[in-house]
Amino acid sequence: MTVGLFGGTFDPVHLGHLDVVRAARQALNLDVIWLVPARTPPHRRQPHASAAHRFAMAALATQVETGVLVSDLEMETSGPSYTAATLDRLESRGWNLRNFCFVIGADAFREIEAWKDYPRVLERCDFAVVSRPGVPVSELRRTLPALAGRMVEIPPRRPASATATAARQASILLVDVPTSPVSSTDVRSAIVRGASLEGLLPAVIADYIARHGLYQNTREGHESGKEPHEDTATPPAS
Repeated sequence: MTVGLFGGTFDPVHLGHLDVVRAARQALNLDVIWLVPARTPPHRRQPHASAAHRFAMAALATQVETGVLVSDLEMETSGPSYTAATLDRLESRGWNLRNFCFVIGADAFREIEAWKDYPRVLERCDFAVVSRPGVPVSELRRTLPALAGRMVEIPPRRPASATATAARQASILLVDVPTSPVSSTDVRSAIVRGASLEGLLPAVIADYIARHGLYQNTREGHESGKEPHEDTATPPAS
């Protein structure tokens, strides 16, 4: 079985996240993708919703997206949810990391050189990088020239045998498909304004947010808007 790991703050999970999941699963013929909400994101700003609420919303997302499960891998410790630590946890449970593929948006992947345990983390399992609005995977060779030789373009749909061959040739698999131009910041801002959430996230998650009164007092004007799964070893300078 080949498993995709899609980590993030998911504050909240939205249609852009689910587009990335769907694109990676189809392009790489993954058996399943695990949504892995971070209990403590490794950056200075804390999530607006609690870990319990964010996990619950990720679980609800599995009801509307086929082949997706939610994992509590990063809910078990109070320390920063570094990807390297998550992979350590999988190995300690007897999992073979070659059966895993870390799924990530291109906007987050372009910060990979600042991640904890870089570049070793790239050698432990394959990375599937999916285009995000304004950040196509085609620009990553220029943005990350040191990694360009390890990158392979994967068509949106490809036979399983061909995908496996490509994965053996490189650890960074580029999937160029359009994904929804939505961010968690957009969702929170819409909630503060009382705007419609249609087209931003699944209705079942919008209902959950309304039922629990989440994000009503979010002060988006004081945020940088940076949303991707951040894995930096140290917080950004203020």
